[in-house]
Amino acid sequence: MEKFDQWPLLGGISSPADLKALPPEKMAPLAAEIRDYLIYRVTENGGHLASNLGVVELTLAIHRVFDAPRDHIIFDVGHQSYVHKLLTGRKEAFDALRQPGGISGFTKRSESEYDAFGAGHSSTAVSAAIGMAEAEYRKGSDAWTVAVIGDGALTGGLSYEGLNNCARHLRLILIINENEMSISPNTGRLARHLSKLRISRNYLKTKEFASSALRHLPLIGRPIYKVLRWTKRRIKHLLYHENLFEHMGIRYRGPVEGNDTAGLEELLRHAKRLDSAVILHVKTKKGLGYPPAEEDPNTYHALPPSGKAANGITFSAIFGQELTALATQDQRICAITAAMSCGTGLEPFRLTHPTRFYDVGIAEGHAVTFAAGLAAGGMRPVVAVYSTFLQRAYDNILHDVALQNLPVILCIDRAGLNAGDGPTHHGVFDVAMLSALPNVHIYAPVTGAGLAASLRAALEDTGLSAIRYPNGCEDPRILSAFYPDGADDGRPIGVRAWGDPAPKTALTIVTHGRMAGVALEVAGQLRAQGTPAQVLLCEYLAPYDDLADRIMPLLGGDILFLEEEVRTGGFGMSLSDALEKRGAFAHRRRRILGTENGFLIPSAGQTPLQAAGLDVASVLKAARNFIEKEGQSDAES
Repeated sequence: MEKFDQWPLLGGISSPADLKALPPEKMAPLAAEIRDYLIYRVTENGGHLASNLGVVELTLAIHRVFDAPRDHIIFDVGHQSYVHKLLTGRKEAFDALRQPGGISGFTKRSESEYDAFGAGHSSTAVSAAIGMAEAEYRKGSDAWTVAVIGDGALTGGLSYEGLNNCARHLRLILIINENEMSISPNTGRLARHLSKLRISRNYLKTKEFASSALRHLPLIGRPIYKVLRWTKRRIKHLLYHENLFEHMGIRYRGPVEGNDTAGLEELLRHAKRLDSAVILHVKTKKGLGYPPAEEDPNTYHALPPSGKAANGITFSAIFGQELTALATQDQRICAITAAMSCGTGLEPFRLTHPTRFYDVGIAEGHAVTFAAGLAAGGMRPVVAVYSTFLQRAYDNILHDVALQNLPVILCIDRAGLNAGDGPTHHGVFDVAMLSALPNVHIYAPVTGAGLAASLRAALEDTGLSAIRYPNGCEDPRILSAFYPDGADDGRPIGVRAWGDPAPKTALTIVTHGRMAGVALEVAGQLRAQGTPAQVLLCEYLAPYDDLADRIMPLLGGDILFLEEEVRTGGFGMSLSDALEKRGAFAHRRRRILGTENGFLIPSAGQTPLQAAGLDVASVLKAARNFIEKEGQSDAES
């Protein structure tokens, strides 16, 4: 359990009530302690650093003005909630942040009553906050709902769908935390001066006093008040130009300094007195208090655990290099990312082919339909996206790409189970989602050369293609077993075999991706114990009928399908159906091992594979039981 001897102010806070009991002059030293602690802990455990350093004062002010958990506080995205967690009874557990069995790196309803809404993906807070505020209104409650919205979330269309449905009667405060991009730039020194003046404490008090006095002045008070209000709005319009939020009927205040606790407290109390839905625009500095993060917030946005950086070139980097080279040869190739150019390896492409690189913001659905439009216009678009974020674009994939049979390539990064970020970021659904679509091609390379070959093959496809690959680097176990002549041995993408060939084998493990490493160890132990076994590595998945034709001659003994994705509707079920049509199970049994239904949450000390029952020990036990006929075939159960 974490000790806080060197952070005494933070150590004395176990709930927001403790924070409120501190005098205002303690806020600056408390903010400094929080920053120091975050730098210490996040650089060790990994996680999101720069954004959390920027929202320290804002989070302090919110918890001093509002009464959580009665008042609801929502973060979008939840990765900027570390300070919130420290202030709401979880600081002693912070040494296990993002660790199995520890606290989440995002807000999580099951973790604390202070986490009003879970948020591992972006652009959800506006809709969720409006829903919660409306629920409180329907109950006759006077509770407030406060949403802290990172400016990047406003690149997602869902935010605007929510704003379009925002009623003024709600006790709702939407705080736009601008720390990177310009939302509503002002013009000239006078405008900047008035922006500061508008949110000063004296201005707010004077404005409220004057408004109240004029409205209560007999006969002439209200007409004068209306004229002055109209005049102020016209001047503001001339200085600030159009304000989208006010045109949508929502009150707006800002932009204001977001790293001043006292000023923010005054502004939040003013917003509460308005007793209606309001948008507060605050400007914070990413990485504040840690010079490396201030100078390079992108690098310090998300850090790996200390000493756990990838050893070797990653699949993301290989993808970026190969696509950049291919685009030099083919002017039709263009790359699309949803605010993840660095994470997906597309920085080389952006620098080399800037006119064919598109960062559409946090808008995965738009990214796919935009790609469909490019494809319909004769381009060859490649959409690079994490598996967990691809889920947000499923309708666009199905309706706009697959149905129209347009040549769009989805490059799916972080495929499979991923440590650290938890169930919101496990890439376990993409295979099942895509396997249901007609005419899709799904590639599953396990080497850099295989990824390059998959890209070249996908560029020849006439419809939807998907290339999925894991986080990290090549697995040396897979390389030595399946590619003895080198990863680029000139053989076409297909099925590779290791072990005792049919018909000698008693068990065939059919797998793909990095699960081949587990399959090899299991088969090796079975062979050492006298059970002939082989492993078939599928370098592509769909079309499943074509894959089944290739696998049929190689099968021997019973079949164990092994995958790290969701079992229902996934690789094992789809390929099993195709093999059954070919009579593969007339005299042999089958078993499918994959991530079972449900969201995977490892316990303390577990890896994601162990939690899913897909580590070597668990798979070996399941394989032995299957061979010894202790368990029925999946088809029989």
